[in-house]
Amino acid sequence: GYRLCCFRSDMGPTSITELPGTIPVFPLPGALLLPFGKLPLNIFEPRYVAMVEDALAGNRMIGMIQPEDPEAVADDPSLYAIGCAGRITAFNETDDNRFLITLSGLCRFDVIGEQPLKDGYRRADVAWTRFAGDMETLSDTGLPRDRLLPALRDYCQTRNIAADWKAIEDAPSYQLVTSLAMLCPFAPNEKQALLESPGLVERAELMISLMAMAALDRDARDTSIN
Repeated sequence: GYRLCCFRSDMGPTSITELPGTIPVFPLPGALLLPFGKLPLNIFEPRYVAMVEDALAGNRMIGMIQPEDPEAVADDPSLYAIGCAGRITAFNETDDNRFLITLSGLCRFDVIGEQPLKDGYRRADVAWTRFAGDMETLSDTGLPRDRLLPALRDYCQTRNIAADWKAIEDAPSYQLVTSLAMLCPFAPNEKQALLESPGLVERAELMISLMAMAALDRDARDTSIN
């Protein structure tokens, strides 16, 4: 069983001036959090359970970041220099000492240093200035929806992914770009490139390219088999 806990729907920080200089970081290969995105996580390792407990007692912020080597097995792998901070907006605390949390993406950050471990988890000194635009309201301006949807259809066919096309077609383009970047099974280095894209338009263009490459790989395999 679990105890369901939800927060009020207040937005939390609304500008980078309200963001802290040091945050706990959760290194996880292939996990992408973007501003305005929502990332569900199952937290069970004792050090990350401690991290969530501390976050809940404080500003509820956690930075998602990827190890540079997705195969790294060390406890403290080298990390990419850019991650994205999220705020815990809902959580379940289970009877077997796990947390099921939802992180709502706030803003990307540059890692500028690292603090000593706290209860086994890592804390980074971060700078937000380069990504101040992440906290502005999203819009559909300039997003290449007319090319994104056909690329997505080909990609889903290539990867045998079932999709709710009605929901996809009804979604605003900015929401679609953010959700697809987070949900599609791109490689960790591709996820990092999507994270580091300057803005939504560039992220959409990169995603279209990645989807097209996946389709080309499939065609090349089909040709070699035949």
